[in-house]
Amino acid sequence: MRRIMAFLLAGILMACCAGCSTPSKKEETPTTITVWHVYGGQTDSPLNDLIDQFNQTVGKEQGINVQVTSVSNTNTIHELVLAAANAEPGASELPDLFISYPKTVMALPDNSILVDYKDYFSEEELSAFLPAFVEEGTVDDRLVMLPVAKSTEIMFINQTIFDRFSQATGVTIEDLDTWEGLFKAAEIYAKWTDAQTPDIPGDAKSMFVHDYYFNYFQVGAQSLGEDFFHGDDLAFGPAFRTAWEPLARAALQGGVWLKGGYATESIRTGDSIVSVASSASILYYSDVVTYPDNTSEDITIISRPCPVFENGEKLVMQRGAGFCTVRSTPEREQAAVTFLKWLTEPEHNVEFVTRTGYMPVTRAAFENELPKAIEGLESAKYASLYQAYLDTQANYEFYVPPQLETYLGLETMLEDHVRAQLALGRRAYLEAGETGLEQIGAERFDAFREIMER
Repeated sequence: MRRIMAFLLAGILMACCAGCSTPSKKEETPTTITVWHVYGGQTDSPLNDLIDQFNQTVGKEQGINVQVTSVSNTNTIHELVLAAANAEPGASELPDLFISYPKTVMALPDNSILVDYKDYFSEEELSAFLPAFVEEGTVDDRLVMLPVAKSTEIMFINQTIFDRFSQATGVTIEDLDTWEGLFKAAEIYAKWTDAQTPDIPGDAKSMFVHDYYFNYFQVGAQSLGEDFFHGDDLAFGPAFRTAWEPLARAALQGGVWLKGGYATESIRTGDSIVSVASSASILYYSDVVTYPDNTSEDITIISRPCPVFENGEKLVMQRGAGFCTVRSTPEREQAAVTFLKWLTEPEHNVEFVTRTGYMPVTRAAFENELPKAIEGLESAKYASLYQAYLDTQANYEFYVPPQLETYLGLETMLEDHVRAQLALGRRAYLEAGETGLEQIGAERFDAFREIMER
């Protein structure tokens, strides 16, 4: 009997030890979801850091492991997603989550392969997001791109040089709050810089550079109460002409930078001192200007909300991608959504966006977390940007561009030909002088419209 009891006791102890050493099913087989994103590099990424934080906290508790399998740019991810969706030879499998713009979703052979977030977020949860951000992620009445970080258009100013210009001419930074005031200031700046070298006529410097003329005309027309698009083409109504005229006047006189490249380049060389560009481009604005003679100067870059037309609404472009979740199994879809809900919680979202130059996506993040985060920013340049974000969110409406198949083609064509026609006008103005200003501007508009309507 003693031997039997000893044997039974040994068996019980072995079973207990086995139970102690065997992990729970959730710990043994976590649900792993894969991610393709664009925020940083593979080894140095703010989003990767947040993903590690999630995996070590909520992910560990709920048996979810988020694994980054690609960090690239939006164009590359666009191509990889389409190749995978079309089952092209050698293409990778789609990840559970990928960053996307509407153009990618619209190019998919079947967007039903994506989760509709309305199935996973309640109306109350979705109401926490800024409406325009949700609207942009909605395709065919399905919310397929969840906003996690957004950008807009911001005015960046080389305050160091602008202050000298202001002291000499009386033009103030507040004059730049409207497009009319900005382009008038650009005309004055051109004359001011040209006069500094009286022995070299026609060498005016450009005050202003715009990265996206398509957005300038599109948002401008809409803010003036007019449709920018007519079907799949441009409308060319009176508001378009209203936007053209002050731009053309300043450009023909040399006050607008018309060469290619991004605005950051002409700001860095001192060829312009004010720009309107994507707010996310703050990463590339240098605190030093290097002039053609290789001399350099430390400068201060400040940010302000995008200008508006005097008689227009305060409307501004909203930009930025969203996360798509690929349909798979209920467990993996729920795991992906759990991570996205965590990432868009105000505290986590503000931690993420303030490390990448973007805007948060919920009202609570703007109102409660972002002001506190600004106080802790060490960079005055970034503090200025995030204050401009707060001002924009409080006073502007975000514009959502339409989902047109012709959108990208129209954008590329307009960008190329606006610059080309204004550059031709600049050369004609230098030959004709002040008396030819209005006529040349009108001729360039007619030529530009004819090209766009072919």
